[in-house]
Amino acid sequence: MAKRLATEYVNAKLQLTNDEMAKFIRLFEEQQLRLEVLVLDNGNHELVLEDVAGREEVRLTFERQQDYFVCVLSCRLVGPRLTNAMRKAVSAFRGSATVNRIYSHYTMIYHYMNGTVMKIVESTKSGNRVVFEFKDTLGQLERVFRSRLIEREIGLVNSAVNELLDLRNQTKDATEIAKIDERLTELTRKLFVLEA
Repeated sequence: MAKRLATEYVNAKLQLTNDEMAKFIRLFEEQQLRLEVLVLDNGNHELVLEDVAGREEVRLTFERQQDYFVCVLSCRLVGPRLTNAMRKAVSAFRGSATVNRIYSHYTMIYHYMNGTVMKIVESTKSGNRVVFEFKDTLGQLERVFRSRLIEREIGLVNSAVNELLDLRNQTKDATEIAKIDERLTELTRKLFVLEA
């Protein structure tokens, strides 16, 4: 098994509520890391995480944006304890990031979106190879099902329009024609919405 040399977080983004911020801090305390929380004058928070040996630290600056604390960071980690804690945090708090796990002869590139690994790419000197890609099969099936329902409804509306047009051509009464035209206008709007 290859030994990981380092882990790089590229443009990692976390967006936390007040309650989530407290849980976020607790997560790092549970990982037995040294943790220092600084609350700045403008309401921003800065977390300084350090492994127990004191060889490695990372600073997370959370800017206050409306009801959220938002942190965007890029960092390089070597120690396993801090690396694992960051991985758990990105996953648990629905973070987005590109994470490069660097080994001696290759790099595994993980793409996180909302805490879920969407894609894993192996990068070597000879090129890149997709190892894993998330496919939302259930979502795709639901979209196909909905589109078929819409197609069926469009067919029903078209049939109703054709019947009303036939009825309009046969009717001589002006008030009846006005009612048919009003119904045709409604169906045309509905058809426009369905086809959009």
